[in-house]
Amino acid sequence: MVKLKDIKYQSLKEKLRIKSPWDSIIIFILSILFTIPVFIIAHQKLIDFNWPFQMDRILMFILITTIFHFVLKAMRRITLISLIIYLVTLLYGTVFGGYGFVSVFEDYRSMIYAMSENPNPQDLIVSKLLPFPNKYKIIKAVEYDNPKIRNFAIRATSKYFKKVKGYNEYFTLIQCFAVFKEINTNWNYVSDPKGRDYIAKATETLPYLSGDCDDHSIFMAACIKSIGGIPRLIHTKGHIYPEIYIGDKKSDLEAINYLIKKELFPQESKGQVLHYHIDERGKIWLNLDYTAHYPGGPFMNEEILGALTLD
Repeated sequence: MVKLKDIKYQSLKEKLRIKSPWDSIIIFILSILFTIPVFIIAHQKLIDFNWPFQMDRILMFILITTIFHFVLKAMRRITLISLIIYLVTLLYGTVFGGYGFVSVFEDYRSMIYAMSENPNPQDLIVSKLLPFPNKYKIIKAVEYDNPKIRNFAIRATSKYFKKVKGYNEYFTLIQCFAVFKEINTNWNYVSDPKGRDYIAKATETLPYLSGDCDDHSIFMAACIKSIGGIPRLIHTKGHIYPEIYIGDKKSDLEAINYLIKKELFPQESKGQVLHYHIDERGKIWLNLDYTAHYPGGPFMNEEILGALTLD
């Protein structure tokens, strides 16, 4: 015989199980946000059946969304608690000038846009998740779209290598090497305040061309990106330095090697070799550290702890 007390207890438990409609709305929105980047990866990697009205892709999007929805719903409590902690963290960043809501929006938007044009879109997600010291401060400091930064880079291209002809395929790289020459010829190394890692924006570095390794890397990356080059930053133990993407074929490396040694930096590179990295996708990245007198100069430290591509 069921006791009245048990009935009341069961009724109370049922009431407590009733979820707020906002929970379902939040989980649905999160499912969509998670689905979009995963769908882009799946869309590019899986076979296109060419169904009418792209129904295969529509069904794929619905399936991925459904999977995320059920997973997040099954982990409802953890999901909502994690979301609250995340929102509080972003609120703190927004109020005190750190990584906040605007940064999240810009990062998500730029990631989705870049993924749609990237043959390996999953690499962008991995790069966002990999640890890199002061990652978001550095990304924000690379002010490649600032007119002052672009004007500096343009002046460098007008100053060096204008007479080099016959390398139209590497025209942008030659201009980026002109930027390298202007920066590294005039760079003045200045340490950060003691006990503090100061991240200078590119526009802060511009007037004096001075700073430490991360300031040089940020400024170099900003200038190169402002004229169409693809830079990345490498984190090693106690050091950060810039590299530039030169191609993904042996012929690209051979052509750049000839250009640097015979046309652009013959004196600086005499008797030297080019120092570069080849990543997991076969992309070739040339060293542009402030200690190098020519593109591809010697590394200070070859052990890579993290890479931040700024394409």
